Amino acid sequence: MKILVTGATGFIGNYVIDYLLSKGIKIIATSRSLEKAKNSNWFGKVEFIPWTIGSPEPDDLFQQFGSPNLCIHLAWSGLSNFKDPKHKTVYFKNHYNFLKNLAYQGVKKFSVTGTCLEYGMKEGALSENMTPNPTIPYSIAKNDLRLALEKLQKKHEFNLDWIRLFYMFGKGQNPKSILATLEKHIIEKQTIFNMSGGEQVRDYLPVEIIAEFIVNLALQIKGNGIVNCCSGSPIKIVDLVKNYLAERNASIDLNLGYYPYTDYEPFEFWGSAKKLNITLNNAQ
Repeated sequence: MKILVTGATGFIGNYVIDYLLSKGIKIIATSRSLEKAKNSNWFGKVEFIPWTIGSPEPDDLFQQFGSPNLCIHLAWSGLSNFKDPKHKTVYFKNHYNFLKNLAYQGVKKFSVTGTCLEYGMKEGALSENMTPNPTIPYSIAKNDLRLALEKLQKKHEFNLDWIRLFYMFGKGQNPKSILATLEKHIIEKQTIFNMSGGEQVRDYLPVEIIAEFIVNLALQIKGNGIVNCCSGSPIKIVDLVKNYLAERNASIDLNLGYYPYTDYEPFEFWGSAKKLNITLNNAQ
C-alpha cells in the first residue's frame, strides 16, 4: 500500500501523515514548499515531492509520485478568503485537472476533503442525503469538484470518498481561529477576550480525531461517497470557549458581542455522524 497525501504541510495534513506512519504505511507527501516540509516532524520518514497544483502537468505525473494506490487529497488554495472568486474560477479547475490526471494514469481511489459549508444555510443536524446549496465561492467550488469527480467516475473507474469537514481544533491551527486566539490570550495573561455573542451552534472535534477518521475512511477499498467528518454533538461557541478555559485552568473575561456573526454560515448547525459511525464500525 502506497498513499499520496496532498496538502501534506497543512494543519490536517501533518496529523494525517503522523497517523499513517503509526500504521506503517508508505507515504508520498506533497505540498508547495520544501522548506516548510523540512520543518515537519515527519520529514525524512516519508518520500516528499514538492508540487504546486495548477502547474503544467507531465504525462507521467502518476509515475513521478511513485505510482500510489490511493490519494488523500487535502490540498486547497486561498483558505484565508472563502469569498474569493478564484475558488470557482481558478482553484476548482486546477484541482480537478490534477485529480483527473492521476485517475487516468492509475490511482484507484481518492479520499477528498470537502466542507460542511456545501450544505449552505441549512440549520440543525445536516445529513449526507440533503441536497447541497453552497452560497460562497469556496463551498461552491468544493461542491463543483465533487460533482465533476462523480461525473468522471462514469468515464473512468475509481473509488471516491467525499469527506465533508466540520470544525476542528488543535496545535498548528490557523492562528486567527477562535481557540488559537484564546490560547494566545492565555499565554500573554490578557484579561479580556473579544468574541462574537457566542450563541451560534457548531460541531467541533480535535484535529487528531479528524485525521483518524480521514485515514480510516481512505483505507477502505470501496468508495464511501459523501461522509460527514464530525462529532454529531452540537455545542455553542461560548460553551466551547468556557470549556477550553476550564481545561487550561484560566480565567479571562469574555467580551461577548464584540464581533458580528458571520453572514455565510447558518446560526445553528452540526453534522449527523450516523453514516460516519456505521461506515467505520463496518470496517472493523
